[in-house]
Amino acid sequence: MKRETGTLKNSGFGKESSYKANRVENSVPESNTKGVLVRATSFMLLLTAAYLVYILQNDFTQYNLERLDSDWGFIFFMVATSLFIFKAGFFIYNLYLYWRYKPVKSVTDDLLPTCTVIVPAYNEGKQVYSTLISLAESDYPEENLQLLAIDDGSKDDTWSWMQKAKDELGDRLSIYQQPENKGKRHALYRGFKLGTGEIFVTVDSDSIVNRDTLRNLVSPFVVNEKCGAVAGNIRVLNNGKKALLPKMLDVSFVLSFEFVRSAESKLESVLCTPGALAAYRGKAVYECLPEWINQTFMGQPSDIGEDRAMTNMILKRGYHVLFQRNAYAFTNVPEKYRGLSKMFIRWGRSNVRENLAMAKYVFTDFREGSKVGTRLLFLNQIIKLIMSYPFLLFMLFFIVTHPILFVSSTLLSILILSSFPVIFYSKRYKFSESLWAYSYSILYTFGLFWITPYAIATASRRGWLTR
Repeated sequence: MKRETGTLKNSGFGKESSYKANRVENSVPESNTKGVLVRATSFMLLLTAAYLVYILQNDFTQYNLERLDSDWGFIFFMVATSLFIFKAGFFIYNLYLYWRYKPVKSVTDDLLPTCTVIVPAYNEGKQVYSTLISLAESDYPEENLQLLAIDDGSKDDTWSWMQKAKDELGDRLSIYQQPENKGKRHALYRGFKLGTGEIFVTVDSDSIVNRDTLRNLVSPFVVNEKCGAVAGNIRVLNNGKKALLPKMLDVSFVLSFEFVRSAESKLESVLCTPGALAAYRGKAVYECLPEWINQTFMGQPSDIGEDRAMTNMILKRGYHVLFQRNAYAFTNVPEKYRGLSKMFIRWGRSNVRENLAMAKYVFTDFREGSKVGTRLLFLNQIIKLIMSYPFLLFMLFFIVTHPILFVSSTLLSILILSSFPVIFYSKRYKFSESLWAYSYSILYTFGLFWITPYAIATASRRGWLTR
């Protein structure tokens, strides 16, 4: 990957950031043509589905009447209606919270606390060098910034690239090498033990940060003494290549972070601070560290979900967890289906584990002030897990009994529901790229629907999967 720190230094990552523009200009022309074709095909497919639903209105009416005629059908109808009302109400509530959300403005240099940035790396190659250089060029007082890079027993040339960064940055960067690959959690643990900053920042070794990212990410700790952790805003770094999945994921990430986490932040209960970019108050980390490094699930050491686990433990201790929309990190994502499914499985298993852990404290008096919002967030997560199997069974039944109705109604639902992320993304960035939301929804509905049920069934399994 080519270093683009010069562009990063001048970028503000607004609606038309210079870094974004640079990546678009360097993209492959064939990729643009292919992307337009995929988006156009997806949209035409959705419109065709809408037309099918229109001409099959009588069939839909008959199908609904058949369902209501049976006891099981009536029960299903009542459950589905209740879930729809809850989901619709929860969405409106999130929309209200989003409109009220504002990121904390950056504080002045004299108020910025000492900060330790930890970059764990395994088989990252040259990318770790770009990550470290972008961090070193941050607009953060040098005397308050400690950079630590931990090579977790890489088998490639990651250590050589860390040494190159060390040669350029000198005493500003400290590099360490694990004797063997022990996992990201252990690499971070070593960084937490070595770090001396009041605030810890963790950054994935395949991520690039904006020049003002660190100061924006750390500022909430200064103005809110109850703040224990802060989530950064994650965008996709490799969406200028031929691969189409990164383009879809970029739209998905914008909705997940800039909408969902903005709403969670208003409740001071962001559920997951991402490994790609997160900050933690040192005091909160040290309170959690023994439990975190020794965490187990069903008798096995936990080697995944270290970010969600740390967030959960900090929330449990009564701290606020916030989101900073103005603190950007661009990270690499899988470019092929196999890698994407493995990443989602890992996230899904972590989600199952941490929701079970959250269930143990969320209905207790775990912190001062209102806890209703946090509990609503938890209930929304649990409902997703509980309904994954009934939804899967109903989908299979629907496919067998009414295949045309299933395809047309599902695609129409995608057309309606995905229009929100399209509008949301296009308002903040580019309309042409926002249409990837339709393609991603089709992919997820028909190609990744099995992830959550599979993750629940295999929640006890270990392994990073994508490494």
